[in-house]
Amino acid sequence: MLKKQVISMAIPKAIGPYSPAIKIGDFIYLSGMLPVDIDGNIIKTTIEEQTTQVMKNILAILDEMDLKTYHIIKTTVYLDDLDDFDKMNTVYGEFFEEPFPARSCVEVSKLPKNAKIVIDAVIIDTLKYETDENPCSGCQELCDDCSE
Repeated sequence: MLKKQVISMAIPKAIGPYSPAIKIGDFIYLSGMLPVDIDGNIIKTTIEEQTTQVMKNILAILDEMDLKTYHIIKTTVYLDDLDDFDKMNTVYGEFFEEPFPARSCVEVSKLPKNAKIVIDAVIIDTLKYETDENPCSGCQELCDDCSE
């Protein structure tokens, strides 16, 4: 089969008929990550704490594939209150370096488990292109003058 499920023992098992992530070719589609601990419980109450937990759960999936946050090319952030945007954005920014992934952010009326935030992502696995001869970190297509 062309598509492969990606799971991590560091995050809770999916509670429905979905995969935490699906890889097809070089692309990985990450399901919406909740701010839950390994037992599936929502952590803490502030948007900062919940954003940190969501990003830790995303990192757990990336770790399963030996990928880093620079492999994330697009995220969608779902907030239950857009007034939390600035606080979320500060924490979110601590996990990325330029060039940042493309991003959409929307307010929704309610999230699973009454979470304040959910983030999904599109990731590209460029590891096979990242060699000693071409140390590009996914910033450009394969190039001779990559500054990375």
